[in-house]
Amino acid sequence: MNHSDPDERWLGAIVHGAFFLLLGSSFARFLTRDQGGARTGWVVALFAFFCVLYVLGHLVAPPPRPGLPPTRRHLVWLGSVTAVWVVLLVLAPSATWCVMPLLFAGLHALPPRIAVPAAAVLTALVVVSEIRVADGPLNPNMVVAPPAVAAVATAVLVHLQRQGARQRVLIEDLVRTRHELAATERRAGVLAERQRLSAEIHDTLAQGLSSQRMLLQAAELVWGSDRDAARDHVRAAAEITSHSLAEARRFVHDLAPADLAERSLAEALGALARRESGPGLTVEFRLEGDPGPLPERVAAALLRIAQGALANVREHAAATRAALTLTWLDDQVSLDVADNGRGFERTEAPGSGSSTRGHGLPAMRIRARQAGGGLIVESTPGEGTVVSVAVPIAVPIVVKETAL
Repeated sequence: MNHSDPDERWLGAIVHGAFFLLLGSSFARFLTRDQGGARTGWVVALFAFFCVLYVLGHLVAPPPRPGLPPTRRHLVWLGSVTAVWVVLLVLAPSATWCVMPLLFAGLHALPPRIAVPAAAVLTALVVVSEIRVADGPLNPNMVVAPPAVAAVATAVLVHLQRQGARQRVLIEDLVRTRHELAATERRAGVLAERQRLSAEIHDTLAQGLSSQRMLLQAAELVWGSDRDAARDHVRAAAEITSHSLAEARRFVHDLAPADLAERSLAEALGALARRESGPGLTVEFRLEGDPGPLPERVAAALLRIAQGALANVREHAAATRAALTLTWLDDQVSLDVADNGRGFERTEAPGSGSSTRGHGLPAMRIRARQAGGGLIVESTPGEGTVVSVAVPIAVPIVVKETAL
C-alpha cells in the first residue's frame, strides 16, 4: 500500500483486519470441530507460521505503489504465503476463507493477465475444500457462492486498477501541460520584457544620442563662421547628455522615466517640449482639462510615447513646429503629438525611407496597449502628422504584453 495516501492506509487497515479476523475464526473452528489425531500440532504450528509470514511480508516486502510493478521480494512473499495456505487447506479445511485477503493482495499487486487466472485457481481450491467438508446433500451455494463473490471482487478490483491507471496518465498529462504552459509564459514574459527594454532604450538613450549628434554636427558646420551659435549647440548637446545620463541611471535603477521622479506628467511633458525645442524646431505643450492622479505605469507610457513621437518628428518629418496636447476627460486621458512636417502615406511607416530602425511607431503602439489604451496615427503627405493615444482612466492596466 501507499503509506503516504490516507485512503490507501485505510484500505490496508481493513484488509489486514479482515485477514486476522478470518484467521482467528478459522483457527477457532479448527479447534472446535476439526482437531484430532497426530496432525493437530502440525496444523497449529502452521497456523502460527501462516500468521507470522503474513505479518513479516507486509513489513519486509510491502506491495508496490499504484502504477508500479511488484518487486521480486513481494512476489516471493505472495507465492510463499499462498503455498502455506494451500498446505494448511489440505490439513485443515477450516482455513478456507483465509484466502480472501490473499486474493486481494494478488489482484492488487499483479497485472490483470496474471491476477485473474490466479484468482480463479484460488477460488477453485475454495470450492473443492467446501465440497470436501460438506455433510449431507450437496449445497449449491457451496459451488456457486465462492466463484460469484470472487468474480465480483475481481471485476471491481480490476476496474479500479484500470481506472487508477487512466487517472495517473491524465494527471501526468495535466502536470506536463502545466509545465509546458509555465515555460511558454516564461518565454512570452522574456520576449515582452525584451521588447519593453528595447522600447525604453529607443525612447531614452537612442533619442538622446541622436539629438547630441545633430547638435554637434550643427556646431561643426558653423564653428568657423559663428562661434557663438556653435557654442550654443555644444551647450545644448551637453544638457541633453546630462539628461540622458540621468535617464540611464534611472533606467538601471527601476526603468521609470527620470522626468517623472519629482514631476507630474504635465510638468514632465512641458519640460520635454522645452528640451526638444531648438534651432529649426519649436515644440509647444498644451494642457486641457483638470489633471488628476495617474498610475505610474500609465504616466510613464504616455511620456515615452511623447518622446518617441518627437524623435520621429525631429528625424523624419522635417517639421518646424510641433505641439504636445495632454487632455483630461472624465473617463480617459489622451495625448496628441502634431507636427507641420512632410507627412507620409498611410501605408508607409514613418521614416521608412530615411531610417533603418523602424522601431518608433511599433514601440508606441505596444506602450499604448500595455497602458490599456490605443494609438492612432493620421498623416497626409505635405500636411503633417498627428499621433494620438487615449487611455481609459478606470480600465485596469495591462501588466504583460503577450501579443508580439
